[in-house]
Amino acid sequence: MPSRHRQFRVRCFLVVLFLSSFTLCLWLNHVPFNPLQARWPEVATAQSPNSNQLVQQGIERYKTGDVQGAIASWQIALSAYQSTSNLADEAIVREKLAIAYQQIGQFEQAINYWKEAIANYRSSGEFVKVGWLLTELAQTNSRLGQNREAIALLCGASETDEDCLESEGSALQIARRFSDRQGEVAALGSLGEAYRLRGQDDKAIKTLETSLKIVQEINLPVYRSSVLNSLGNAYFSEAQLNEQRANSAKLRSAEIKASEFIKKATLSYKKALDYFNNSLELTRTQNDPSGQMQTLLNLIQLYYRPKDSKLPDNTNQAEQALQSALALLERLPNSFNKVYAAIDLAELEQLVSSSNSTSFQAQCLPRKLKDSQAEELLKKAVSIAQSIKDSRSESFALGKLGHLYECHKDYNKALDLTKQARLAADQKLRAKDSLYLWEWQAGRIFKAQAKESEAIAAYERAIATLQGEGGIRDNLLITDQDSQFSFRDTISPLYREFARLKLERAESLPIASQEYQKELDSGLDAIDFLKLAELQNYFGNDCVFTVFDKERVDDLETEDTAIFSSIILEDRTAIVLSLPNPEKKIKPNAERRLKKLAWIKETKKFTAEIKKFRREIQRFYDHSDAFLTPAQNLYNSIIRPFTPDLDRAKIKTLVFIQDGLLRSVPMAALHDGQEFIVQKYAIATTPGLRLTSPKHLNFQGLRMLALGLTEAATIDDEKFQPLENVADEVNQVTKLFPGSKKLFNKQFTDESLKQELKQAIYPIIHIATHGQFGTIPEDSFLVTGNNEKITITQLESDIRRFSGGSEPVELLVLTACQTGVGDDRATLGMAGITVEAGVRSALASLWYVDDAFTQELVVKFYDNLRSQMSKAEALKEAQKALINQNKKIHPAQWAPFILIGNWL
Repeated sequence: MPSRHRQFRVRCFLVVLFLSSFTLCLWLNHVPFNPLQARWPEVATAQSPNSNQLVQQGIERYKTGDVQGAIASWQIALSAYQSTSNLADEAIVREKLAIAYQQIGQFEQAINYWKEAIANYRSSGEFVKVGWLLTELAQTNSRLGQNREAIALLCGASETDEDCLESEGSALQIARRFSDRQGEVAALGSLGEAYRLRGQDDKAIKTLETSLKIVQEINLPVYRSSVLNSLGNAYFSEAQLNEQRANSAKLRSAEIKASEFIKKATLSYKKALDYFNNSLELTRTQNDPSGQMQTLLNLIQLYYRPKDSKLPDNTNQAEQALQSALALLERLPNSFNKVYAAIDLAELEQLVSSSNSTSFQAQCLPRKLKDSQAEELLKKAVSIAQSIKDSRSESFALGKLGHLYECHKDYNKALDLTKQARLAADQKLRAKDSLYLWEWQAGRIFKAQAKESEAIAAYERAIATLQGEGGIRDNLLITDQDSQFSFRDTISPLYREFARLKLERAESLPIASQEYQKELDSGLDAIDFLKLAELQNYFGNDCVFTVFDKERVDDLETEDTAIFSSIILEDRTAIVLSLPNPEKKIKPNAERRLKKLAWIKETKKFTAEIKKFRREIQRFYDHSDAFLTPAQNLYNSIIRPFTPDLDRAKIKTLVFIQDGLLRSVPMAALHDGQEFIVQKYAIATTPGLRLTSPKHLNFQGLRMLALGLTEAATIDDEKFQPLENVADEVNQVTKLFPGSKKLFNKQFTDESLKQELKQAIYPIIHIATHGQFGTIPEDSFLVTGNNEKITITQLESDIRRFSGGSEPVELLVLTACQTGVGDDRATLGMAGITVEAGVRSALASLWYVDDAFTQELVVKFYDNLRSQMSKAEALKEAQKALINQNKKIHPAQWAPFILIGNWL
């Protein structure tokens, strides 16, 4: 989990697409001159003086921050030019309108004007201007989170996100073709930012360094500070990523690897600091107050951030930068940039790193500024926004001021300001990135006032804004891969808080009532979406997951199956059990399933028990039974409250839809005091019922593609031991399925996997090799031959693209995987196998198991499948067989194997 200030940096692009230090100063507009005048010629003097005067009037209004007034002048001028078919001047005015509209958050309008201006210039053969405007259009796409589209405009579309193609007609190709060095610098700078926002820091740095080299070669000081600042941001992102990778490595007990990542993070922090300082010095030399403010805000974030690195204490420098920024604010002319700078400064918070943090918007943390100073800044921001008639920036200023009063528990003032913020956001029908925040804020305030119905209605409006047509949900999820680590600060808290409201309302109703069931359903539906969003956020790409209709999901919920859903909240955890309704057989209109709620108090204590269980159960090497107490405690918390219901319903299969750390728990090893629950129930897990393919195949006659690695390997300087029993494992399982194909060691590569999947349909894919699942997809991979690896995203892409068209793989088995203790994000990679790749079911291990035990278990599992058992039952019987034949076998040897997805 990143520190608060890194979360603050990331959300600037994701949640509050407004902060001056990161978004409103678009790359081309970082330079300390008016872009409306510096890059393009004024309108032709042969035109009507009135039209020219209107254009100039718009420019003057824009300079003073009156963007709406500028737009009004330019639209009248545009109509006049259109009436005389003056295409050249039409194009120029359209450029100005595009810039103005993007500054007030009306991006769709901006995009339309960019495209129209580009078409004008292309038809007149002014290709250098086409290149410049393609770069501007790319920046606008980036601001909308559409970074792949931005990259396509800048250098050409690429399905695989490989190096820049410089396709014909792209901004970079045009600039280089016509030797437009300034345009090349701008295109490269925008491309570097787009790469950074996609989490491709290496590409970002390489691209920005190329841009900086050109700036130095042709002496463009006006751009140099912008390039330096962008490089600072790129190295800052890289440092944050390496810190997260270090934490993930620590959870896997890979201390050497963790140390390497920390060294890389420290080096990147130092480089970021150098670039920011150089940018600041240059903006001061150039007397560029806007550039200074941008760099100072970035510096403040960096100074307060690197707690785990070996950088010196920068508290004094941070305080100096903060005071400089406050003084500089007075020098800025009234504009939207000044509004957002004031909001930035008012929002500066003490660094608090907490894995249980909820939301930047919902949390009330100590601030670096006194509340009186923050209040003064926010009031000033409101005043400036109103004076320049910028409703979008006014919305944010009002909303943040409302949040300040919310923190002070002055709920009447807070609610009044929040309503004003909501109205300002809704005026233009475009500011949805703020509208959902204020609906959410109103919901919290209503809840604090014990106005339950009003609170629920506000939460529902917030969620509808996110999810509805034209909502911002997808951009929030996939814009910036660094946003994976601030996900709890964007969408997750909203859905959890709403679910809590619905569950608490259910708690007050009779269990047998329809209202009780509806409230539970509503709460679970919210969490179901959240689980889908978590997966999409984890993979950080534009994939579209298959969500099945509820009617089809009914096929999964057989009469002997119970579904456990967990919802971990800040103070307590909800467990919701779904059971078949016995009355359905005699009452056709009765609910098919009935749900029941139980609470586990003290989430901190509960999560500590989860970590203890996971840590202790892996200590098989000393034959410790220390796992038994937490195994029984977890059983008593999760299962025991419902055992009478399970017994009455004659349940045979338990399916878990887990939340947070519970995803890393091998539920089969929970203990009721007499036996492990797998000795009584078949066990499966799924990321969500509507994400689980309901179809079931007969395993008789199916063929398998089996891949294995028996040799030692070194991946990214991390050593993996040889798996001596893998050859026997693969040979035995392929014998069970005639017509199967097997690939060992050097034959096992990403390319060979693709080729096999292209050539034949394999309903079963069995991979026996080291695999690790980390906090980020880049650290989730399988080891292949020749000291190479397949990342989890590569594996899923291969399976989806080459596994026989519309018919997905029925079963994927990974027999030597490992996740870190307490790494609740790592298991998202496992869950993603079934969702992202379209695999119906997966069998994988939570930690590495002696491959002799693995061989025995998976052979029994496959043999059971061939006898027409369900997948969950086949795994249960395989695990029971190991227990029965060796009563002293430690559960660490059989429990980590979990079945994900379809359990039938």
